[in-house]
Amino acid sequence: MEYTVQKLSKLAGISPRTIRYYDEIGILKPARINSSGYRIYGRTEVDQLQQIMFYRELGIKLEAIKEIISSETYDKVKALKSHREELLARKRQLDLLIENVEKTIDYQEGRRKMMDKEKFEGFKKNLIDENERKYGKEIREKYGEDTVDASNAKMLNMTQEQYQAFEKLSKEVIDTFKEAYATGEPAGELAQKAADLHRQWLSFTWGKYSKEAHAGVAQMYVDDERFTKYYDQHQPGLAQFLRDAVYIYTGMK
Repeated sequence: MEYTVQKLSKLAGISPRTIRYYDEIGILKPARINSSGYRIYGRTEVDQLQQIMFYRELGIKLEAIKEIISSETYDKVKALKSHREELLARKRQLDLLIENVEKTIDYQEGRRKMMDKEKFEGFKKNLIDENERKYGKEIREKYGEDTVDASNAKMLNMTQEQYQAFEKLSKEVIDTFKEAYATGEPAGELAQKAADLHRQWLSFTWGKYSKEAHAGVAQMYVDDERFTKYYDQHQPGLAQFLRDAVYIYTGMK
């Protein structure tokens, strides 16, 4: 089966303009151009468009998708299995939130009692699952199974007040580091305040704080591109600035 741009757009549920744009940026080239000048797409291109749409659903930018699917080591089956795992993780997160919403509806309508702790279980469990999916392997290798399990348990056992304080502090850490970054001084008063806030934030889930571990986490933000990307999305260079500030705060380097 072959498709023109119009037919492929209807099949995929996206606009013809999007398909033409994919051709322009080289992420989805047509199989051929017919004698009338129309782009023609075959089964290979349909499969590739499906892969592109899978990646887009996962929030991956087009530049990164192009790099992935054009790689010599790109494996379609492996990519599909990876997509499945990502989607199953999302499904588990949604199921938890749906369950929490249903409990809350029953509570609000007087059909059941609901402890304050239960109201935030879905959010906390989602956060733990997301962290495990993204960083679990590396964190467990670095700090050990018992340490990570204890940290997760501490998160789940947070009270409503503790969880709200944890979320508020998380934002305050980023905002303060962004302000401090503008000074360019990791040893400055504002940067050291941010480093102390970061210590407080970590202590919400850590069983025992140590300067060595604090410095190690800060270094990991620089060494692991996923952590670097998370912090640098707020301010390019923020991960390294945070690391430098924490080093000074802990006296580890």
